[in-house]
Amino acid sequence: MNRLIRPVLTALTIACAAASFASVTTDRAMAQQQGGELKQMALTQKQIDGAIAAQKDMEALTAKMQPNAKPDPKVLAQVDATAKKNGFASTDEYYTVMDNISLVYGGIDPATKKYVGSEAVIKSQIAEVTADKKMSANDKKQALEQLNQALKQPEPAVQNKGNIDLVVANFDKLAPVMNEDQQ
Repeated sequence: MNRLIRPVLTALTIACAAASFASVTTDRAMAQQQGGELKQMALTQKQIDGAIAAQKDMEALTAKMQPNAKPDPKVLAQVDATAKKNGFASTDEYYTVMDNISLVYGGIDPATKKYVGSEAVIKSQIAEVTADKKMSANDKKQALEQLNQALKQPEPAVQNKGNIDLVVANFDKLAPVMNEDQQ
């Protein structure tokens, strides 16, 4: 079932990363409040490798932060040090890279490993869930609700087409980072 709701998880990953970091950085929080959009950028292999290397430590650190609470300066310093240790100029750059990876990753068909856009992936997953005879009625209902909700979320177009090739090429390495179950 996890494979079936990957775009939902990807969207939630973007939202959680943005929400976590919004509590970390005042500038980012203000941008989020003003309806700031995803800052798209051209990704590099070095950035993808750095994001993969940093993810486990970053998740552990952001898990220490309490929502809607003033962040602990020690944790903020650790987050910044982790970003810099993995090749990023700042924590903001790290999260911008993760957002750009997530934008593309959510639109990759896991079966073909080709970019088709998140709408096509979600529609395919809706069809799979609908046809699944082994899934309980309750699980099916919840999965369909989540998938239909994800389908209603506007997806920005990928502005840097080179990001698609780069994320597709790194799909298998990114899967664990993006909370994807390898099967």
